[in-house]
Amino acid sequence: MDDIVKAALAKWPNVPHCYGWLGLDARGQWFMRDDRIQAAGPFAAVPGESAAASKGSLLKHDKLIEFIHRNYAADEAGQWFFQNGPQRVYVELELTPYIWRLQPDGSVLAHTGQPAGAVQRCLLDEAGRLYLQTGLGLGLVHTSDMALAADAVDAGAWRPEAVTAAELPVRFGFVRSPQRRLASASTASGG
Repeated sequence: MDDIVKAALAKWPNVPHCYGWLGLDARGQWFMRDDRIQAAGPFAAVPGESAAASKGSLLKHDKLIEFIHRNYAADEAGQWFFQNGPQRVYVELELTPYIWRLQPDGSVLAHTGQPAGAVQRCLLDEAGRLYLQTGLGLGLVHTSDMALAADAVDAGAWRPEAVTAAELPVRFGFVRSPQRRLASASTASGG
């Protein structure tokens, strides 16, 4: 976490959290979601839901994206967020908290640029999406890197295990939509 962010947290410790305004898609791209976009629908569609996904505006500012990457983390409940100064901005995930970029030398990098560490498990879902569990966590292999992934599978380095996409959040301890989780908790408590 950036020093300037730590200083802001110390100075303003009680800034309310922000939900629904930032999303991470399955290609590792960040989207800003204003009130209008949020009202149009969720960031990612849920199976069986009639609402269409409404991603928002693709972030293209390199320095802002680098800032988000340096200050991206998860809370104790498995909700991923970007610490923007004193405000925690919870992230809507299209699929997983990390999007993996495979390197020609066999290493794996997160969409944030962090080394993922050793691949511990390889998973293949019902839609043919490939996930890797690493020392850093669970992530989806970027679609542009599927040829390198196929090479790793063919060489026997990875052995895909069958999984359903719906079971991943519970199995690997992350929340795809902190905004929905908050709304469900509020409804359950009568608030």
